[in-house]
Amino acid sequence: MDESQIVDVWTLFKEYLDKKHIEMAAERYVDMLADYGVNDQTLLDCIGNESNLDHAINYFLDLDDSDVLEEEEDWD
Repeated sequence: MDESQIVDVWTLFKEYLDKKHIEMAAERYVDMLADYGVNDQTLLDCIGNESNLDHAINYFLDLDDSDVLEEEEDWD
């Protein structure tokens, strides 16, 4: 899967989730993607599209939100 497909699937199903379970669902989604072989760079490329997914990716990759923001600022 590429980053656009990952984000599309997440946004499609997110609207049907109970608000109090979205964070946990995002974490499980990222875990599943990793289990299916999605590499770390593809996950990093997904950051910036949806905050819950961003937090789950940061958690999975053991990054701080500030680390990712600094990397994004370098590209601006």
